[in-house]
Amino acid sequence: MIPKPPNWMSEALCAQVDAELFFPEVGEHSRPAKLICRRCDVRIQCLQYSVDHNIAFGVWGGMSGRERRNLKRAS
Repeated sequence: MIPKPPNWMSEALCAQVDAELFFPEVGEHSRPAKLICRRCDVRIQCLQYSVDHNIAFGVWGGMSGRERRNLKRAS
C-alpha cells in the first residue's frame, strides 16, 4: 500500500511543473528548481519532509541532496 502524501504537497508549486526539473541529471543545474522553491508557500514543510525521510536525490525545499546532507551534519 502506498502511503497518502502529506496535505501540503498539493499546495506545492512543483506540483504545477514538470517534476524532472527537480531531479536534474549529473552536470545539469538545479537553479531553475530552486527558483521555483523560493516562491513556494510550503518550502519549509517540503524541506523538513525530505530531511525526516532521508530523501537523498532531487531538489526539496530549495536544497539539493548534497545541501540537505550538509545541513543534517551541521545540526
